[in-house]
Amino acid sequence: MALMRVYLLRFFALISLGLGSCFAQMPPTSVVTTPQVRAELVAHAPQGLKAGEPLSLGLLLQHQPGWHTYWLNAGDSGLATQLNWTLPQGLQAGKTLWPIPHMIRVGDMVNHGFEGQVLLGVPVLVDKGFAAKTATLKIQLQASWLVCKQECIPQEGKFEIQLPVAGSTASHSAAFEALLSAQPQTLQPSPQIAHISDKGLALRIQGLPPSLQGQPLQLFAESTEVLASGLGADALAGQWQGTDYVLQAPLHVMRSSEPAKLGLLIVGGSADQAKAWHLNLAVQGTWPPEGSATMAKASALASPAPIQPVEAAASWPALLAALLGAFLGGLLLNLMPCVLPVLAIKVLSLSQHHHSGAERRAIGITYALGVIASMLGLALLVAGLRASGQQLGWGFQLQSPLVVSALALLFTLIALNLLGVLQLNAGWSSGLAAKWVRHPLADAFLSGVLAVVVAAPCTAPFMGASVGIALTLPLWQGLLIFIALGLGLALPFTLLSWVPAWARWLPRPGVWMERLRQLLAFPMLATVVWLLWVLGQQTSIDGMAVMLAALLLVSACVWALSLSGKAKWLGTGLWGGVLLLLVLSWGPLVWKEAPALTDKSSNNAEWQAWSPEREASALQAGQTVFIDFTAAWCVTCQVNKQTTLRDAKVLQAFADKKVLLLRADWTRRDPAITQALGRLGRSGVPVYVLLVPQTPPKVLSEVLSPDLVLQTLAGL
Repeated sequence: MALMRVYLLRFFALISLGLGSCFAQMPPTSVVTTPQVRAELVAHAPQGLKAGEPLSLGLLLQHQPGWHTYWLNAGDSGLATQLNWTLPQGLQAGKTLWPIPHMIRVGDMVNHGFEGQVLLGVPVLVDKGFAAKTATLKIQLQASWLVCKQECIPQEGKFEIQLPVAGSTASHSAAFEALLSAQPQTLQPSPQIAHISDKGLALRIQGLPPSLQGQPLQLFAESTEVLASGLGADALAGQWQGTDYVLQAPLHVMRSSEPAKLGLLIVGGSADQAKAWHLNLAVQGTWPPEGSATMAKASALASPAPIQPVEAAASWPALLAALLGAFLGGLLLNLMPCVLPVLAIKVLSLSQHHHSGAERRAIGITYALGVIASMLGLALLVAGLRASGQQLGWGFQLQSPLVVSALALLFTLIALNLLGVLQLNAGWSSGLAAKWVRHPLADAFLSGVLAVVVAAPCTAPFMGASVGIALTLPLWQGLLIFIALGLGLALPFTLLSWVPAWARWLPRPGVWMERLRQLLAFPMLATVVWLLWVLGQQTSIDGMAVMLAALLLVSACVWALSLSGKAKWLGTGLWGGVLLLLVLSWGPLVWKEAPALTDKSSNNAEWQAWSPEREASALQAGQTVFIDFTAAWCVTCQVNKQTTLRDAKVLQAFADKKVLLLRADWTRRDPAITQALGRLGRSGVPVYVLLVPQTPPKVLSEVLSPDLVLQTLAGL
């Protein structure tokens, strides 16, 4: 099972005064000025625009004192500046030429970036035979950067200049010459070998100039999230052994790749006369699991280390506590709105007194077997997919529009059956398969399966921690926890079927049974409404409308089957043909997920969309954070959202304590949210966590109340 990664803090997105959106709406210009940085699009073409003559473009950044932007590998936090060029035909931009970065300390973190004035340039190739049709050429640049001090502000600009074709452009020649002179030399021999050891990546760097021997060096990995930041400084400094520089480089705590080759920038000399060398490393050995002890220690503000998966078995006291929590969570699942309709239908079946005592007991046991078997199957599926590297959690099946659509169809058919529109005693039902399905034991088993399918997205109290732990333990212990969860879910109905005294409390059959049977169709239809709403969140309003039309046509087909004679086949063929045409024409709208939004807005002004960067930036600034991990398909989440999290007293308490409210929407698959849940020892939603800088996270109960939240905030 893939090890959950630990999130180091990343500065990002404390947007005051809406600066980022303002820049995006500004017309193109050669200079963009903010209170933190002045950015200018500059060019260097001393001989004009001719094939074979030098041409360079760049973004010149002048930082205000104390502010900085970031290098190619930003380090422990931050984001590299992005340059997207739009050039006339015949001009081709090369790779970005980065100046030599500096190590910028922020608390326990080390970032790689620039202060003062810095030029990010690109060489431009002028094609042979290039012939301009105008006296000037339009050069355009879309740039985005993250500028940070204590807080961080994402900014961007649209730049444009008119570059003369025949004349000389060399007003920034000194800056371009300094940039070219700062470009690293390739160190020989190249590539050199780096060995993975129990302490990280063992480096023995050869071929360094004799003038550097004995001097401290700084090392910057070009790839993000592979090696720890701050290599060469303090405790991460290497040592000279003759003419070789030797260093045990710890791995990055967020490492998620296993590169066979790695680019390394080596910087030596004083700050004002620094020189750089580039080295290609060939990595040999076996990479350790993500999050293992060879990685660098996270900063004090980083979230706690993740639960170790499938490494060591839990102690018996811990396992028994998890089993008890899972059992209690399974019991409480019977009270969840997603399970109650299924359970009510099964209880109604017991009121039919033609079942003997032995048949009742067999039905109860078979229902429990269906619950436990499907619970184990779903658990094995989740564990297998996670072991293959998929970022999944409990309830992942409802992140698929196809599964949601199939469940909506299933519950519609169940509702039609309860209303008496869909009858299963037609001529075709005399087949062996139909008889098997109509057998009481087969019906009980399938009801247990259905109960698990609709219950899995819910997370009852005690259940969240137990499921989260189960997915991190050895397989046999994890399956025991899921068996306990299934036993809790199946126990009420099984006890009712086994204890004759309880069964005698059920009323005798009568007209009321038919009325109750019809009444139970409406919770099923309410579930369909909820599923369609979930589908609309995952795809679009058009996809939801198409699925609603499909369910209407399916209902018409079912109604036509209840007719007789030619009307039956004519109606079925007509409605079925329209349904087929709908599926062929508009079906993709139902199962095609809408593009994920990078910053989904909340319906409430108090809440912001969660991201690891936004969370980390707030904690770094010393702000308390409350995160609502939610999903549209989670009924408990929606109840808590509409009650406790909208309570006026609760919102006022959050405001008084200056708590940043973030909402992590897991309706669609999101690996970042899955990892964040895993870091908290959870695999499903809802999860509510209060993050206070320099203290461990406080996870609240899955079922919130205003008093619980107010009591938690009172301790701040």
